[in-house]
Amino acid sequence: MADRQPVLVIISEDPRVSHRANEAMRIALGVVAGENPVRIVLSGPAVHLLDEDTDDLVDGDDIAKFRAALKKLGIPFHVEATALPSEPGWNADGHPLVPVSPEEIAALVPQARRFIVF
Repeated sequence: MADRQPVLVIISEDPRVSHRANEAMRIALGVVAGENPVRIVLSGPAVHLLDEDTDDLVDGDDIAKFRAALKKLGIPFHVEATALPSEPGWNADGHPLVPVSPEEIAALVPQARRFIVF
């Protein structure tokens, strides 16, 4: 699996106001379950998918389940470094992170074989 190009899932939707961020994470989990390599990028307000308190998120219960499953599978989130929150409750579950710049996000695109953008 390591020699295959990954599917790149870029999420920029705000999970506090849209169900689309949750749907993107659910789809990414489904792609992983199909034994496809996946890279997940959280850009802008999508970083709130890793908020400790999911009560303020649309589909918060599902978000908690999906991110727990991704963590168990060892799938890191590539997170736009300029969007990283400083709140102590952010990423309280200790999900693996890879901080990336916009240029590094752009560099992930030619490495992918397919794209899912929300």
